[in-house]
Amino acid sequence: MAVLLVLDNPVFRNFLGYAALVLVKTVAMSSMTTVFRITRKVFATPEDAAVFGIKFSPTSSDPMVDRVKKAHLNDLENVVPFALLGLLYVTTGPSLDTANLYFRIFTASRFIHTFAYLFAIPQPTRALAFYAGFGVNIAFAFNILRQASF
Repeated sequence: MAVLLVLDNPVFRNFLGYAALVLVKTVAMSSMTTVFRITRKVFATPEDAAVFGIKFSPTSSDPMVDRVKKAHLNDLENVVPFALLGLLYVTTGPSLDTANLYFRIFTASRFIHTFAYLFAIPQPTRALAFYAGFGVNIAFAFNILRQASF
């Protein structure tokens, strides 16, 4: 039985790179929310507003802050399953070409999705990017279940 979760396995090594890219992007969305909250003076709590000498308003919001938060939430809903399913997928011993295609589609879809969300690019751009990434996660799950023994 081959050991698949080692750096000598090019599928695993490539997965690590693509997973790191989308995970770092997801983490960066949190910082982007903070930047937009500060520059737009829209804070989540009274103590955050007080640091900047601003009166807190629980009803205040900003469309850009909301967009960044929604893009971040969407990343959390899709990138975490990609990381977990992708890791399991690597253990099924997929071909390098097929795996790379899946990894690239997912990674590109997440960057396109975020770009479309932040810059309000008209639909169906964001929806197509979402479904491309979602399709990769479904393909991973299908391949894992196909090879699983119950």
